[in-house]
Amino acid sequence: MIVQSKRWAGVIVILIVVSIAYVDRINVSLMITNADFLHTLGLEGDRVAQGRLVSLFLFGYGLSAWFLTPVFESHWSVRTSLLISVLLWTVFTAASALAAGATVFLLLRLLLGCAEGPLFSLKTIYVKEHFAANEVGKPNAVSSLGVSIGLGAGYSIVNFLIMHFGWRDSIWALAALNIVIGLPLIALFIRSSSTRPRDAGHQADSALALLLAALRTPHLFWILIVEICTLSYLWGASTWLPSYLKEARHFSLNEMSIFAGLPFFVGIIANVAGGSVVDLLPRSKAPVVFAIGGVTTAISVTTAIVADNPYVAASALILAGAGWGFQAPAIPTLVQHVAKHGTVGSTYGLINGIGNLTSALMPMMMGAAMMSRSGDNLARGFWLLVGAQLLTAACGLVLVARLTRGATEASQGATLAADSP
Repeated sequence: MIVQSKRWAGVIVILIVVSIAYVDRINVSLMITNADFLHTLGLEGDRVAQGRLVSLFLFGYGLSAWFLTPVFESHWSVRTSLLISVLLWTVFTAASALAAGATVFLLLRLLLGCAEGPLFSLKTIYVKEHFAANEVGKPNAVSSLGVSIGLGAGYSIVNFLIMHFGWRDSIWALAALNIVIGLPLIALFIRSSSTRPRDAGHQADSALALLLAALRTPHLFWILIVEICTLSYLWGASTWLPSYLKEARHFSLNEMSIFAGLPFFVGIIANVAGGSVVDLLPRSKAPVVFAIGGVTTAISVTTAIVADNPYVAASALILAGAGWGFQAPAIPTLVQHVAKHGTVGSTYGLINGIGNLTSALMPMMMGAAMMSRSGDNLARGFWLLVGAQLLTAACGLVLVARLTRGATEASQGATLAADSP
């Protein structure tokens, strides 16, 4: 293990990089409330096309997380991989400010997703390298706080930039964040651990071998379902929450940006709480946080949909953000627990990639639900988020049962082996 302060400095840097990435990801959610942006790209009145701006990014992200992560893991350190990734997404972010039509903008969103794809796998590798198995919950939680910080602050930041400088200049500003903050911090503070396994996972094994090993991860199907449902909530809520608050609940632009960000700020506290709970629980019981968080989120979103008072609805969505944030640290912790030796990054890349590829449909599906039947009803799309979170809760309970049974069988096997002559 490297010195305590140095390994935590790396966690904080990854938190900052993730925060910047998520400010960059949700800028489109604010842009689809901007008349000039919609007119320039010809997207007025088309909810499905507006959702496609997020979905295409996620398709690129998912493919990259799935297929590019094993290449990074087998060839480069976390530091080098992060530098390459952040440099590429800076270029594609800046280029999107020059787009004059929807086709070019969509292509650049796809490439941006490809550039950002390995980020969470690299984050997971870093924590696995530098922290013992019984202490990964907190660094997983802290580094994942970047999601909530980026989303919570991002709505207000991007809304301010668009209102005062226009949507193109807001994109230039986000690209500058990567150059001024992201790249220098990675170069200065991210270091590879001397304990990183180089035999089975990083030199002898090819990228294809890592991917095939990841496909044999125990309990992979159930973890995938949880990841898909969790990401479906993230992308569905972050895409449509500003429009819902502005158009369905009639908040002003300033109120909209505040209430859109608050669920994710509250998620910060819930994220840390979830990480602490995960570290206290036996690994076989860790998925119980999916059940707790999933039910809490589903009930809260339902309350927001049916409430008449807009402030009650906004408050319920804030609580939903807490329920969702509580679940976040358990996924990488679970992957670090069940993945085969030397394949943590590739396993998480596989899970995160498939999760994003599938959840990429959620923004478009919500848009279609909003336009179904008669009229344009944004609340209809949010019922899909309720269903996704109830499925998350159910899968969490299944994982607890399966992991508990596996732990019991392993314990019994060890006892028999010890008792045999």
